Amino acid sequence: MTESISLDIMGVRRLLPHRYPFLLVDKVLECVKGERIKAIKNVTTNEEFFSGHFPHRPVMPGVIIIEALAQAAGILAFVTADVVPDESTRFFFVGIDKARFRKPVEPGDQLILTATLERSFKGIWKFNTIAYVGETEVTSAEMMVAPETSKPTAKVQTA
Repeated sequence: MTESISLDIMGVRRLLPHRYPFLLVDKVLECVKGERIKAIKNVTTNEEFFSGHFPHRPVMPGVIIIEALAQAAGILAFVTADVVPDESTRFFFVGIDKARFRKPVEPGDQLILTATLERSFKGIWKFNTIAYVGETEVTSAEMMVAPETSKPTAKVQTA
């Protein structure tokens, strides 16, 4: 049986190079190496994009939801590869297919970000991703990321 890990915000920050206002994963509830991840993004009214999207009815931009899903997939890729990135390590979002937006995401919502590793081939990681609010699917996409690693610096530690 494969062990599941969880990460608090400090664990997330160790695995992602993103920082405020573009760090979009607040917590990892469950991550099974080589299989799947379930993470949280708390959507708050003070998010910078809400002031212009839209002032009278704030809606989280779809591209930001996709980025949050890509960040969750990136965490799963690094955990799977047993890599804790350093300042020169990155992963790149290299492709997206079948993106669907089913319901608006608004301030006060909690996004549940899921990614399942479908395959890894020649450094390209393909994921099936779905974002939920509660049990309602709001966004889904197939996406690919390519980790760029200079060297593994440490093993991933749980929170």
